[in-house]
Amino acid sequence: MTLDQPHDIHLREPLSEGEAVQAFWDHVQNHTTVMLGINTPDQHLRPMTAFSEPESELIWFFTRDDTELAAEAAGSTEARLVLAAKDQEVFADIFGTLSVDRDPGRIERYWSPIVAAWYPGGKTDPNLTLMCFAPHQGQMWVSKQGLVRLLFQVATANLTKTLPDVGGSASITFRH
Repeated sequence: MTLDQPHDIHLREPLSEGEAVQAFWDHVQNHTTVMLGINTPDQHLRPMTAFSEPESELIWFFTRDDTELAAEAAGSTEARLVLAAKDQEVFADIFGTLSVDRDPGRIERYWSPIVAAWYPGGKTDPNLTLMCFAPHQGQMWVSKQGLVRLLFQVATANLTKTLPDVGGSASITFRH
């Protein structure tokens, strides 16, 4: 059974592609941990801290150049990003391109004491690198109902023998 089957989740609320894209960028900025990986069956996604740039539709990640993911992304490769927002309002499954970049301006822009913990040599650590995810297309699920309204929808559905209305879904395409 998969989530795209009609009896698994019922989405009545129309959601435009523009609303879905905006919800994606809002939540990537506010909920910075996403799952990221190479889009092949033998690779697993891993949690990564995202630094998003909605204006350029790019997402940046610090990593060490001696990681498997950085090695895979060195030549620019197809990748997958999955977002499950902490507030349970937005879920996304996004495909795009992942590449390696050592942009000193972005290293400076996103550097923090938390990032520094992984790089003993600081901003010039020889193992420090950035990966850039350029999203192409994906699927979004958005439900801004909150727990109380969701419980009301579930109770109503049980009483009326109908399906609960839990939000909207949209396919999205990015400029890249």
